[in-house]
Amino acid sequence: MCTEFTSKGRLMRSIWKGAITFGLVNVPVKVYSATEDHDVSLHQVHEKDGGRIRYKRVCEIDGQTVEYSDIAKAFDDGDRTVILTDDDIATLPAEKSREIDVVEFVPSDQVDSIMFEKSYYLEPDSKSVKAYALLRQTLEQTDRTAIVQFALRQKTRLGALRVRGDVLMLQALLWDDEVREAKFPSLDEKVTISDKELEMSAALVKSFESDFDPARFTDDYQDQLKELIEAKLQKGDSVDTAETFGEAAEEPAGGGEVLDLMEALRRSVEKNREAATKPAAKKKPAAKKKTG
Repeated sequence: MCTEFTSKGRLMRSIWKGAITFGLVNVPVKVYSATEDHDVSLHQVHEKDGGRIRYKRVCEIDGQTVEYSDIAKAFDDGDRTVILTDDDIATLPAEKSREIDVVEFVPSDQVDSIMFEKSYYLEPDSKSVKAYALLRQTLEQTDRTAIVQFALRQKTRLGALRVRGDVLMLQALLWDDEVREAKFPSLDEKVTISDKELEMSAALVKSFESDFDPARFTDDYQDQLKELIEAKLQKGDSVDTAETFGEAAEEPAGGGEVLDLMEALRRSVEKNREAATKPAAKKKPAAKKKTG
């Protein structure tokens, strides 16, 4: 059974129960997804008449529609097919495991963020939270991240166990061979950076300096999509998108002209300095600018 609690007024359900184990220490926990998707849900329709597009699960042998309960997984090597039922998969030792097994504790800065995948919150699942609190405080004081192995949703996973505020967070990691190596011939090209270019670039970075506050940022695409949907609900297909969203965005500074690097840096610094002198209400967050 999934347990649940509320966060910011929203219901959170535990998706898994197990225990963190290291040495002879056992810390029972409940696992919750730490993130959620707020994208507008869209479905496919026939543009001509708005009819909903449906997909059917049809067996290619007898042509019959198959219920989800009758669907199994299979492996095909080209010559032979092996069918694997849910019961077959459930017999795997890793699938039956309910342990988040600590393999080692490593310096936190050694875990490359490119390896981070899905994040989960861990809630104490015991009458006594002492072992949970002890592990949390130990990770904080030693600035270490626990590298763990666990099985979740029919997949053995590598994970990083760390502290976020007052809660232990488990972040699934990609396996080493799942991270591609960046080998681009263009990076082998020798370039010369002058002191003046480096100085101007540093000045540009300084003009963008700020403390990161994720609450300052919004998903513009989703906001605009909701606005478009509301406009079409009210006015139908006759909606004027130019009227809904105002005039087209201004052309980027420079009007498409090709600038040398120093000139582009100089103009960028000047533009940011001008923006910094404007009232705060009119100033756009520097971090919202996108790089090409």
